[in-house]
Formats: sequence, C-alpha cells, structure tokens
Amino acid sequence: MANSGLASKLSNGAFVVTAELLPKASASAGPVQEAAQALGKTVAAVNVSDNPFGTVTSSLAACAVLKEAGIEPIYQLVSRDRNRIAIQSDVLGAATLGIQNMLCLTGYHQSLMGYPESANVYDIDSVQMIAAVQGMNAQQTLMNGEALEGDFGMTIGAVVNPYMRPLPLNIMKLAKKVQAGATFIQTQAIFDLGPFTEWLEAAKNESITDKAAILAGVMPLESAEEAEQLRERFTDFAIPDSIIERMKGAGDAAAQKAEGIAICVEVIGQLKGTEGIKGIHILSGGREAVVPELMTAAGLS
Repeated sequence: MANSGLASKLSNGAFVVTAELLPKASASAGPVQEAAQALGKTVAAVNVSDNPFGTVTSSLAACAVLKEAGIEPIYQLVSRDRNRIAIQSDVLGAATLGIQNMLCLTGYHQSLMGYPESANVYDIDSVQMIAAVQGMNAQQTLMNGEALEGDFGMTIGAVVNPYMRPLPLNIMKLAKKVQAGATFIQTQAIFDLGPFTEWLEAAKNESITDKAAILAGVMPLESAEEAEQLRERFTDFAIPDSIIERMKGAGDAAAQKAEGIAICVEVIGQLKGTEGIKGIHILSGGREAVVPELMTAAGLS
C-alpha cells in the first residue's frame, strides 16, 4: 500500500506545498544536488520533471539524488516516450529505489520539445498509466497479470489544466483520472482566478475534491517577456493581459522579478483557505532558489 510522507500529509488535513525541479541535461548529480540545496526541506515533496521542454534528462536518477539528500521526490513519467513495458519497468525501478510518489502524464507533443523529428510512442495515455500503477498497488500485478514480488506501493498523482474548455469535457477527463486511482491532482499555473474558480466549483459538484487532493499550481513569473513567451507557446498558460501589463509597469528586470513574486503571493493568499484546495504546487520554471523566498513571503514557512 502507498504510505509515503506526502500521502500522510494529504490525509491529515494539512495545507500541503509541493514544488518542481527541472533537471538539466547532465551526466553529473551536481545540478540536482545544487537544486536540492536551494530548495532545502521547505516543501512536502518535489516533482522531478521528465524530459521537460526538450531537455533530455533522467527523472528517475534525479529522484534518487533527491531522496539521498533527504527530500521526498515525486517521480514524473510521461507516456509520450515509452510503451507500457518501459513504463512498468521504470515504475518498478522507482519502487526499488524507495520512491513512493509518482505523477502520471501523457506529455506535450514532441514538436514542442525541440525534437520534432522524434517518433512519439503514446502506447497508453495518462489515464491508462494511472490505472496500470493502481493495479500494481491494489492487485500487486503488472498489466499482463504477472505477479509482483515485494510490497509495491505508490501514491499516484495527475495533472489538470483548469482553463481547458469546454468545462464538462475537462471535468469528465479529470474524473476518469481520479476513478483510475489518482489521489492527488496538481493543476497548471493559476493566474486568472475567475475561470479557475468556475472549474473548482464544477469539480466540487462532481465530488472530485472529496476523492482527490487538489494542489493548485502557482508560478512566480520572472519577467513580462517570460509571461508572453509562455502564453504564446503553451496553451496551458492562461496569463491575462493585466498580469503582463503589471509586470511591464514594474520597471527593470529586478523590479519585474519582485513583482512576479508579489503577484504569486497574492494568488496564494486567495487560494489558501479556499474550500476544495488542499495545498499548492510551486512551478518555478527551473528557478528552484526562488521557492524558499516565495514561501517566506507568502507566510508558508
């Protein structure tokens, strides 16, 4: 059974904070160790992105480095690059290393990742991956029925974009992930609270928030230019014009970075205490050192 530290915190009603780590293309543990030192032990658990934004990395190896540093990892795994055999072997590898949390994703299309010539796999999607890992949890078997040795237990998470419309389709897909076995949901970064609140109400009406812990994504933007680039390249980033104009109006690079943190603190303040929200997930875009600063500013540390 899944008995990770993250699972315990989610079940005891605490306001949970997780963060992400974007590993670099490196054959050394050094960059992950540096990020781990920057993060410290300020958060409940740290996601390790799987080949993020076209950077070739090993999420599994980085998770092992985090665990050695005393930080609880969340192993991210995308189905874009693996068939069901590779997915199951990687999940078993994670369990063998003592990793007890994972986030199941389908992944961006490879054309957005800097490798347009790469062949995608997509043998199974995120819902099917969740179901497969839940089968390993509940039945202690692989997808072909083969029995597992050892005591397998993984806390399973999933991702949702609360801005995806039509809303009924969004909620239907989320419900499938929860039904398949996801016990925590991390959302994409929230900047526009109006549509997010609409999504949250719909999730509550379907009792999804009673069945899975919602961790609302937040992101401290570094500049107006970054905000514009994210919005233009990825549909997951719904950043209003008002945010971009506010960033531009802050002044130079240092002032814009400070304004980005201030905006993020305001969003956290509005999310904290909201019914249906069990915590936040900090998306730092590879700037792990900003996480402790943000948590202090938001009164979370």
